[in-house]
Amino acid sequence: VSTQAISDVVFIFISASEAGTSQHNIYIKTAQICGCERKGDMAESNVKVLGTWASPFVMRVKIALHLKSVRYEDVEEDLLAPKSELLLKSNPVYKKIPVFFHAHNPICESLIILQYIDEVWTTSASSILPSDPYERSQSRFWAAYVDDKFFPALRRLLIGATEEDKKAALAEVVEGTVVLEGAFGELSKGKAFFGGDNIGFVDIALGSLLGWIEVIGKQCETKLVSEAKTPRLVQWADCFSAHEAVKDVLPDVDKLADFGLKLRAKILKALAPTN
Repeated sequence: VSTQAISDVVFIFISASEAGTSQHNIYIKTAQICGCERKGDMAESNVKVLGTWASPFVMRVKIALHLKSVRYEDVEEDLLAPKSELLLKSNPVYKKIPVFFHAHNPICESLIILQYIDEVWTTSASSILPSDPYERSQSRFWAAYVDDKFFPALRRLLIGATEEDKKAALAEVVEGTVVLEGAFGELSKGKAFFGGDNIGFVDIALGSLLGWIEVIGKQCETKLVSEAKTPRLVQWADCFSAHEAVKDVLPDVDKLADFGLKLRAKILKALAPTN
């Protein structure tokens, strides 16, 4: 790197910090001047995300990449159409998105991908998982709770075929938000995020569902995250949604609602008994 480049980098860090520019954008500008990338950063052709804009699990991967200031190619998979050959080939076991490609190697399952990104791009501003083993185990536990307990109830609330099904799912979702409110109090230690001062593993796992939580809440005419029952989650959701690495990833709620109706129709059709 030339002496002039070093001088330019110093100027960027000073001026950008005074202007309140995010670390995400500072890193990008620095890499552009130096003509190089931090350890682990790859050209767009070597980092790809196969998924769709509406999938919360795909959002997780994109948020993590934005946090780490990693450039990537976005490969869109149409959930309303038959599964692509690329998806079936790269994830032959589950046949689900997202699939993350790094140096042409496919990696599946969103939480596994998050951990992979955190381990590969270690020189970025912050870690997604805590360094302390106990805190790391708690982050993994609560992310698993989101996937294994909370999300399935939310999904049943969207596609429930009967009012009885929806009523049971709604009770489970509301109970889940209260449980997560308690978890936030423990993990955040009075700070803005589950990860403390910075977005962490649980923030990404739960935050990726915020658009769907709002859409499904409107459909059942119930505010699923409310000041009355989960005031800390309300504040957290506002902070998370406004974050530099998140705000351009979360989808428009109206667009998501329209997609949700189409997806629900497809799922119910697939579940319907055939004569």
